[in-house]
Formats: sequence, C-alpha cells, structure tokens
Amino acid sequence: MCWLDEVKWDANGLVPAIAQEVGTNDVLMFAFMNREALARTAELGEAVYWSRSRGRLWRKGEESGNVQKVHELRLDCDNDVVLLKVEQTSAAPGDPAIACHTGRHSCFFQLYRDGAWQTVDPVLKDPEAIYR
Repeated sequence: MCWLDEVKWDANGLVPAIAQEVGTNDVLMFAFMNREALARTAELGEAVYWSRSRGRLWRKGEESGNVQKVHELRLDCDNDVVLLKVEQTSAAPGDPAIACHTGRHSCFFQLYRDGAWQTVDPVLKDPEAIYR
C-alpha cells in the first residue's frame, strides 16, 4: 500500500493541512491538500497546497516568495488531518517571515476576548508590496 492511501481523503479528495512553525510551534496557517499536493510536498520538501478558490495546486510562496520548507509531515490519529512542521522563510534577506496573505506572521492573528474578535498581531509587511 502506498503511504498516500493511508490518508482519509474527504469526498472532494482533500485533507485538511495545518502548517506549524518549527521551533516556536506557532500555528501559521490552515489549508487543504489533495493527493498530488501532498505527494509534491514530500518530494520537494516545500509546502504545496490545493487552492479551492483557484482550483489548482499552489506552492506556498509562488507569488510572495515566502516559502515553507517542510521539516516533518505528520498524520493525526484518525488519518484525516496532516500537520506540516515548517520553517517559514522570508522573500528576501532581512524581510520578516510571513505566512499570511494579510502580511502577518500567522493567519491566526485574531483573539476572542471580551465578546469580540480582536486583532492582536501586527502587519509585518503591506500585502500590496507582497502580491503584485
């Protein structure tokens, strides 16, 4: 049996994927992978996801330059969630390591507090300067 056959893909052939930063253990982002995305991720050592909005494979950093180098691939106990332990790189030396399209380090920058969602992490780089 191929290692990809052990993953429990949903009805659309997708599996949820969580990117967690090596070292800090910050949860950077959540996305989906199809079989080809997971296979390419393992082959390249860089995160490749399935973009539902684009309807195609999407290599993290293909537009922004903020690549995720994969240190470990893990599968949860039910075989239906993939965890990528990644090193989030920056687009250029001296630039911050950004995982979120909003220009933040992590996509999880909103904290529920006092009955409302509050933005608690700063924008590190203007998204207009990241995505052209």
